[in-house]
Amino acid sequence: MKRLAFKMKLNRGQKELYIKRHNEIWPDLKKLLKDSGVSEYSIFLENETDTLFAFQKVSGDDGSQGLANTEIVQKWWAFMADIMETNPDNSPISIPLEEVFYMD
Repeated sequence: MKRLAFKMKLNRGQKELYIKRHNEIWPDLKKLLKDSGVSEYSIFLENETDTLFAFQKVSGDDGSQGLANTEIVQKWWAFMADIMETNPDNSPISIPLEEVFYMD
């Protein structure tokens, strides 16, 4: 099992809407993530800077980052683009993080 982590940036004042949208995650998107090998996915918010920290356990190499070309992921990105920093294709600006310590 591989662990992946990355950070993203939420637009100021969008915390409640971000949480609401993720609490109502589309069933088809959740299924796609699980079917693609994402067994755990957590997102944390650092309130002072609106920085999102995401963590995934994946059985493949890419996790959710490898699903960019799927229709449902592109629709999710468009749905979320108004409340977070995104690239021109609506994908979240996502910065991979290097794992420097792990305790099992």
